[in-house]
Amino acid sequence: MKELYVKLMRPGAVLPARKTGGSVGFDISASLGADVDIAPGETRMIGSGVAISLEPGYAAFIYARSGLGTKHGIVPANCVGVVDSDYRGEIIVGLKNTSGEPFTVRDGDRIAQMVVNRCELPELVVAEDLDDTQRGRSGFGSTGKGGE
Repeated sequence: MKELYVKLMRPGAVLPARKTGGSVGFDISASLGADVDIAPGETRMIGSGVAISLEPGYAAFIYARSGLGTKHGIVPANCVGVVDSDYRGEIIVGLKNTSGEPFTVRDGDRIAQMVVNRCELPELVVAEDLDDTQRGRSGFGSTGKGGE
C-alpha cells in the first residue's frame, strides 16, 4: 500500500505523522472540544478527528506511545486497537489511566501511534488432527527462561 487516504473530520484535527524517517508508527493526536481528565483507574474515549481508508488486506493497529505508558501510565484500554479495512469512522482511542495520579489530555496531544500492516486473511478449515512439532502442546513457560 503506497498511499493512505486520511479524512480530517473537524477543524483542528491533526494529520497523523511519522516523526522521524525510521519511525514505523504514525502519531495519533487528540481532537477535543475541551480538556479531558482521566482519573486513576478510569478509561475515557478520546477522539482523533481522523478517519482512514485502508485497502482490503490491510489493517491499522493502535498502540500506546511509550512515553505516555511508561512515564504516566496512560495506555490503550484494549491494549492494541484494530482498525479494519472496511471501517470509515473516526479513530477513537480508549485511554486507561493505570497510574495513581489524574492525567489531563489536551487538544492536539499525541495519544497513541498507528502502525499499518498487511494482513493475511486465510480460509479456516476444520481438521481432525494437526501436524506434530517439537513443542507440541506445551504452553506457557514451556521454552524455559534464560537458557534453562
